[in-house]
Amino acid sequence: MSLDLTEHERPGATLSDRMAGWIRRASKQKIIGLVLVFDIMTLVGCGLWSAMAFLPASFGGDGTAFLLVASVTGLTVYFLQRLWGYTLAALAMLPRQIKSVIYALGGAFVVMTGLLFLIGFDIMALRLWLLGWLLFSLILLVFFRLLASVAISDAEMRGDLARRAVIVGGGKPAEDLIRRLSRSGNRAIRILGVFDDRGGERSPDAVDVYRKIGTFDELESYCREQSVDLLIIALPATAEERILHLVRKLWQLPIDVRIAAHASRLKLSKRAYSYIGDVPFLAVFDRPLSDWNSALKAVFDRVVAALALVVLSPLMLAVALAVKLESKGPILFRQQRYGFNNNMIGVLKFRSMYTDRTDAHGAKQVTKDDPRVTRVGRFIRKTSIDELPQLINVLRGELSLVGPRPHATQSKAANQLYQDVVDGYYARHRMKPGITGWAQINGWRGETDTLEKIERRVEHDLYYIENWSLPLDLYILAMTPLSLLNTKNAY
Repeated sequence: MSLDLTEHERPGATLSDRMAGWIRRASKQKIIGLVLVFDIMTLVGCGLWSAMAFLPASFGGDGTAFLLVASVTGLTVYFLQRLWGYTLAALAMLPRQIKSVIYALGGAFVVMTGLLFLIGFDIMALRLWLLGWLLFSLILLVFFRLLASVAISDAEMRGDLARRAVIVGGGKPAEDLIRRLSRSGNRAIRILGVFDDRGGERSPDAVDVYRKIGTFDELESYCREQSVDLLIIALPATAEERILHLVRKLWQLPIDVRIAAHASRLKLSKRAYSYIGDVPFLAVFDRPLSDWNSALKAVFDRVVAALALVVLSPLMLAVALAVKLESKGPILFRQQRYGFNNNMIGVLKFRSMYTDRTDAHGAKQVTKDDPRVTRVGRFIRKTSIDELPQLINVLRGELSLVGPRPHATQSKAANQLYQDVVDGYYARHRMKPGITGWAQINGWRGETDTLEKIERRVEHDLYYIENWSLPLDLYILAMTPLSLLNTKNAY
C-alpha cells in the first residue's frame, strides 16, 4: 500500500505548507470557518488561562469571568466581521488583517472595561488578567493570520480558489467579455465553458479558447453536477425574451447569476454593479448564504449539535433500547432524501416501523394507526424523537439544525410527486436542509394528504431561505419544542 503525498503533506513540510495543502482542497466556506473557529478558541482559551493565572481568587466565582470571556469573544468576532475580516480577499492581505485584529480586540476590551467600570468593578485589580488576555490573544491571532495570508495568497496565485463559472450566450458578446476578463488579469474565476442554443456564425463551437459545452436545456443539470459557483449571462440587451427564459430556469440554482454589463449603453451608479477585476456586472440572483454566513451557520450547527448529542445521549440510549427490544431489526433507519443542490443524502432516524415494512423511498406516507408503525414508533414519531439521530447528519455536514426539511425521493401529496405539484419546488434545495424549519414551527409538519399542505410548506421554506439570519435560526430552535405539542398531523 503506497501513500501518494503532496509536497505540502510530506514529513518535512512546514506549518504554512501544510495549511496551503489543506486550503488547496477546501472550499471558501471551510477556510473562513477554520479562521472563525480558531479565533473563538483562541479568545476563549486565552481568556480562561489568563483568568486562572492572574485573576484574584475573590473574583469570578459566580461565573462572571466566564460571562466576560464569552462577551469579549462575541464582540471581537462581531467587530472583525464588520471590518471584513472574514473574507478571503481580506485574509490574503496581512497588513489589513493586523489592523483589523488590533481594532476589533481593542474595541471589545474597551467596551468590556467600560461596562465593568460603570457597574463598580475594581478595574485595577483585574489589570493583569485583562493585559495577559489581550496580549496572548493578539499574538496568536496575528500569527495565525500570517500563516493564512501566505497560504491563501499562494492558493490564489495557483488559481485554486477561483470561482467555477460558465458563460451563457456565445458569439461576439461572449468573446468581448472573455477578452475583457483576460486583460484584467483576474484570477477570481475559472471559466469552464460556454452555453448557447444558437449555432453557426452567430455562435461558433468555440469562443476564444473556450468551447461550447451545451445548450440552455442542459445548463441546469450541468451547474448542479459540476458545482458551478457563478453563471454569467453574455446576451445583448435586445435578447430580453431569452434572458427572461433563462432567469426562470436558473432561480432554483444555489449559485450567483450575473449579467455582463461591460458593453451596455445604460450607465448606472457604480454601486449598482459588482466587479470581477475591472469588468462590471449586474446582479440577478445571489446565493442564499454568503461565504461568511455559510461558515457561521456551519460552525453554529456543529457546536450546538455536538452539545445536544452529549445532553440528549441518555434519552437516545433509552430510545435505542426500546426500539431494539420491541421488534427485530436495526435501531437506526437510513433513508435517501434530497439534500443541498438536489444531492442525495442518507438521513438517519430511529427505526419506527417493522423492518419488513419500512419504506426506503417514502412512496407511501404514514397515516393514522398505520399498521407498519410499532408501538414505540408511534410515540417517537408523534414527539419527533425519531429525528434525533439526524444530529449525526449535522456533524457530518449533510444537514443543518434549521432549514427546509429534507424530503424522500418519492414523497407525494394527493398521489402526486412534490416536484410535480409545486412550481419551483427544487428552489428549496438552494440551502442545506435542516432537522427543523420555519414551516414546522408554523404548523406544517406531518402528513401531506392535500396539495395545499405541500404548497404551504414550500412557501414557508422559500421565505426562510430569502430571509435567513442567525437570530431567525435561534428563534426557530426555541419554538420547535412548543411546536411539537401540536401532534395533529404527526403519525
